[in-house]
Amino acid sequence: MANPIELSLACLAMLILLVASALISGSEVAYFSINPAEKDELQGNKIKSASVILELLERPKKLLATILIANNFVNVAIVILSTYIADGLIPETLSQNTKLFIQIVLVTFLLLLLGEVIPKVYANAKPLKLASFMALPTLYLRSLLSPLSSLLVSSTNFIDKRIKKKGHNISVDELSHALELTSDDTKTEEDHKILEGIVKFGNTDVKQVMTSRVDTVSIDINKTYQEVIDTILDSGYSRIPVYEDSFDNIKGILYIKDLLPHLNKETFKWTTIIRKPFFVPENKKIDDLLKEFQFKKIHLAVVVDEYGGSSGIISLEDILEEIVGEISDEFDDEDLEYSKLDDFNYVFEGKIGLNDMYRILGIDGDEFEEVKGESESLAGLVIELFGKIPKKGEKIRLKDYLISIEAADKRRIKRIKLSLQEKQNFKS
Repeated sequence: MANPIELSLACLAMLILLVASALISGSEVAYFSINPAEKDELQGNKIKSASVILELLERPKKLLATILIANNFVNVAIVILSTYIADGLIPETLSQNTKLFIQIVLVTFLLLLLGEVIPKVYANAKPLKLASFMALPTLYLRSLLSPLSSLLVSSTNFIDKRIKKKGHNISVDELSHALELTSDDTKTEEDHKILEGIVKFGNTDVKQVMTSRVDTVSIDINKTYQEVIDTILDSGYSRIPVYEDSFDNIKGILYIKDLLPHLNKETFKWTTIIRKPFFVPENKKIDDLLKEFQFKKIHLAVVVDEYGGSSGIISLEDILEEIVGEISDEFDDEDLEYSKLDDFNYVFEGKIGLNDMYRILGIDGDEFEEVKGESESLAGLVIELFGKIPKKGEKIRLKDYLISIEAADKRRIKRIKLSLQEKQNFKS
């Protein structure tokens, strides 16, 4: 018969190990359930645990290896202790097989329920809370188990490389080329454009598809209720940014549907219903932004540049248009940004985005991409080519394209004529 004190200490140790197993198992789900939006939230958080979580997530393979190794060590210790406790608590009159069966059933039940199911359900519901609680312990475990976890990661990397050699690593350029080769009569031009949009989707920055600040309809926070109503009726938009002093200081987004209950009022303090703005950097990829839009259930973001100023806005419609092409509604003017004179001559608004121009012309735009610099609009590209803001009537040639300035002032280029010299540059 085991010593009662030793047996009590073993039970206490068993309880501590079960708690440790639960926390380690739960942390695995917690860390790998953190989405991009929550990562952004952590980056703006000054709490120490936030920086530790981000540090751990920078090396996900090593984090996973640490958690698995630690969990296995704890589970092995639980099994060893359970054998000692079972020998001390189960009557000796029972057969060895019965004792073994009870031990296996009891330990398996405890490990599954307390060490796996309950903590992982909790971690899935509150990943940030558990990840913050386990941040420092996991960091210490990573340092302690570094030799073992490094060995495990190295072995998995070796297996990954072997698998990759047998697989196919297809780049975006190769996919684009494949699309060109498979273009035939059975697939419509519209289908082809959608496939091209999907291929290039992950490489497109927010800056390339946003609506620039000069073309954005916005409302000064000091405007009267009637002036706001007039702006809404003139613009036809369902969401409008609200600023104070200048567009660089966006205070919120006015959702027109929030105004509906107050339409019959002569005066109303409309600033009380503006919603918190969502800011994104210019260099964010639109596929990541689409995920954030889905997660946050919003349709509009304010784009900020590297200095913190507002560059413009981007909507869910802008992102979807990169895949399916232009989406027109009753408020869109199809001739607003360009007009087609014939198959070889087009007149574009200077503000048109280069991506939109490529789509209208049916080209990949390689000639323009080589010289555009940081420009995302046709006017920006022309300024890049001239090295200045050109005057009306000035012309410049870019390979098979003749670019003529149709309208411009001292501040910006308004209209540009693009003449094509060789028909084969266009897709039929």
